Amino acid sequence: MIPIECQFDQHGDAVLAIFNDAILNTTALYEYHPRTPAFIEAWFQAKRDGDFPVLGLVDDASGRLMGFASYGPFRPHAAYRYSVEHSVYVDRDFRQRGVARCLMQALIARAEAQQYHTLVGGIDASNAASIALHEGLGFAHAGTVRQAGYKFGRWLDLAFYQRVLRTPETPVET
Repeated sequence: MIPIECQFDQHGDAVLAIFNDAILNTTALYEYHPRTPAFIEAWFQAKRDGDFPVLGLVDDASGRLMGFASYGPFRPHAAYRYSVEHSVYVDRDFRQRGVARCLMQALIARAEAQQYHTLVGGIDASNAASIALHEGLGFAHAGTVRQAGYKFGRWLDLAFYQRVLRTPETPVET
């Protein structure tokens, strides 16, 4: 599996479908309402403007986008410039096939190449598969915000996992 750079015109509909499945059927996103094509177009534009990747994996047999991963600013303040918050989503038909692991490995490599220092992931605390994936990739539990969200008639705990990278080579304060 070789990750590709996702583009709105080629992958926007699939990204929208994967996001909306996660919103409607899981606690991977603490949102209630499906996203729109306009939202996804703006999301892709914001990623381009910020020089943040949107990496994907395409199934050779069907040509379908199996999943995607990205990151963006962790917080808007200057001192956080070396920290990014990431996400990874896999189409329900392609789960348990190593897609998320492959995407995360590519995302980690990209973050190092872009001289980031910390990758942070906010994971629903009941998502054992995502937690195991992150721990297997060297992420450590950094804390849990109890009852941070409410969805599907219950309170949700948000666990933060982080991986500290070797980069940047020469951090600066600006």
